[in-house]
Amino acid sequence: MPLQGVKVVEIGQNLAGPYASEILAMLGAEVVKIERPEGDDARGWGPPFNAGIATSFHAVNRNKRSVVLDLKDPQALAWLRGFLADSDVFIQNMRPGSLEKMGLGAEAVRALNPCLIYCSLHAFGAVGPMALKPGYEPIVQAFAGMFSVNGSAEVPPARVGMQVLDLGTGVWAALGCLAALQRRHLTGEGATVDTSLFETGMGWMAQHFAGYFESGRQPPRHRSGNPKLIVFQAFDTADGEIVVAAANDRLFAKFAAVLGHPEWGSDPRFRTNKDRIAHRETILPLLSAEMLKRGSEDWAEALEAAGIPCSPINDLAAVAAHPQTAALGMIQPMPGYDARGIGLPMSIDGQRPPVERGAPALGEANAELGAPMPK
Repeated sequence: MPLQGVKVVEIGQNLAGPYASEILAMLGAEVVKIERPEGDDARGWGPPFNAGIATSFHAVNRNKRSVVLDLKDPQALAWLRGFLADSDVFIQNMRPGSLEKMGLGAEAVRALNPCLIYCSLHAFGAVGPMALKPGYEPIVQAFAGMFSVNGSAEVPPARVGMQVLDLGTGVWAALGCLAALQRRHLTGEGATVDTSLFETGMGWMAQHFAGYFESGRQPPRHRSGNPKLIVFQAFDTADGEIVVAAANDRLFAKFAAVLGHPEWGSDPRFRTNKDRIAHRETILPLLSAEMLKRGSEDWAEALEAAGIPCSPINDLAAVAAHPQTAALGMIQPMPGYDARGIGLPMSIDGQRPPVERGAPALGEANAELGAPMPK
């Protein structure tokens, strides 16, 4: 694997930091997860549980080893400093300021090991008036403006229903570490990498901010669509819902023809996306009325035959059972557990990075690595 021989230390908890180090672990790095005696909080984030460990923990801690340390113990701190002196990457997302109090901040650790990549994942950023403020996924989604653009205009603003900031920040952290490792390969120097849930949120909101900076207007909310595109949304059918993305003028004309109204494609009110947006209140009811006349499967067959992107709204069972999921090999077993998980969303030379070991038992590597067990 590409990162074979890279030694990573993680002092992470919950999701963002652990996911960053799991990405590196899946790409071949040797990752040692340092946990306090009671373990990462996410071990208890259930139900459901597998082998007494919450499935949330399993999902972001594969291919790692666990070492338990009481960092209030000088012997444990001395061991950790020695271990970091011989490591390549250090990833942490602890409460702001906590590691600095132990002498494990970026400046102190990089003085110990100038070649080290020191990566911190924050809630609101490494600098600024909120740098020391803790935060969790829904707090930062709300603060970053994500609630304000999510959901339907008819209901209160809502959070995105998965940990898009935790996991996204983990991806940015891993990408920053990879970039810093490449620079170290060229210069021999380590680096300090900082990212945060807030920065990730603003990054995901870049298109919305671009529109706001130009117009000064808050973008409208839409349950499944895009306020800048028609057609780009879910429609009710005779037996369910289907998402249709006739996202340019050529596709709209094809969509109109499939609906039995080819004249809509050349109607001056609907010919271009700009026209359709201007006449949103006219065109959407017309489209919706036609979509109610047939079932989702019938529409999917007809739309796909015309080359119009569409999809049913799948639940998890449907996604897991779909042949495309199987063809990609996205679902992987977790060695050591009767459990399955989702693989890394990339392949290298046609091979998806493998899961070589499941999430570690708490402190399973203390003896192997000579780390002192808490008293």
